[in-house]
Amino acid sequence: MAWNEPEKDPWKEQKKRNNSDDLAKKFNNWYEKSSAMVWIILVAVFLVLLVAKHFYTIKEAEQGVVLRFGKFSHIEMPGLHWRIPFVEKVQNVDVQIVQSTKSSGSMLTEDENVVNVEMEVQYRVNNPRDYLYNMVEPNQSLAQATDSALRYVIGHTKMDDVLTTGREQVRQSTKDLLESIISQYNMGISIVNVNFLPARAPDEVKAAFDDAIAAQEDEQRFKREAEAYRNEVVPKAEGKAKRIIEEAEAYSRQVVAKAEGDVARFEKILPEYIKSPEITRRRIFLETMETVYGSSGKVIISTDKGNSPLLYLPVDKLTESVNNSQSGGKK
Repeated sequence: MAWNEPEKDPWKEQKKRNNSDDLAKKFNNWYEKSSAMVWIILVAVFLVLLVAKHFYTIKEAEQGVVLRFGKFSHIEMPGLHWRIPFVEKVQNVDVQIVQSTKSSGSMLTEDENVVNVEMEVQYRVNNPRDYLYNMVEPNQSLAQATDSALRYVIGHTKMDDVLTTGREQVRQSTKDLLESIISQYNMGISIVNVNFLPARAPDEVKAAFDDAIAAQEDEQRFKREAEAYRNEVVPKAEGKAKRIIEEAEAYSRQVVAKAEGDVARFEKILPEYIKSPEITRRRIFLETMETVYGSSGKVIISTDKGNSPLLYLPVDKLTESVNNSQSGGKK
């Protein structure tokens, strides 16, 4: 040791080394604890993110088909749901939207004529599971079933009916047959409506069929006009007939009542006539003449010689008056 070097204390050096070792140990302990805490926080954040990521929402118009390990599990209704990560898979299906498919082509009718027809089918999904997994291509399968049903119905219908009056029957028959077909395959869809679009004849004979259709329309128009005329004339004729019948019945009652009155008057006069025939006969004569003179016009003519006035009776008017009286005013 050099003579001018300061003297070192070995105890102090040992103490400094011990303090440094303690500080390093504390730092190492803190580092180890901090690392463990960081890893715990990272794992917790990862788990939270993993859980939150697998929340899903099913809309009001949808239903969710849940697969667990690739196998159907259940149907979820609209709302907020959670699926098990890596285990469950969800596919949403709209069960309220109305979809459509068309079938068209040249088809042979029952009477061996060719017509160009087109039909639109509107449908809705009613079973999401069957719709997704019972058929590979449900929309294409429905189009093929529609084409098959339409061809069958057209093949059993005459051409005139397809083009004119039988269109509604074709539409309804096709709808019934199509529903029967899809029910056998459990396609998970329901038919909402079937629209049979206007059919037409091939272009080569289109003009002739247009004339035929126009003639049928004229026929229907004439029938409607005849029906309207009938509805106007028949009630008037029935009213007139009823009025005539009522007048005839009234006349019949009047004649019968008059006849009964005459019989009653005759039966009342008969005993008097038996007792005094001459007096009764004269009284009847005077009553009759009173009735005749009272209901007819009279003309009295005076003579130049001062004789009694001359009474003139218009016989033609008198006869007419008597006839009117007997007929009771019947026209």
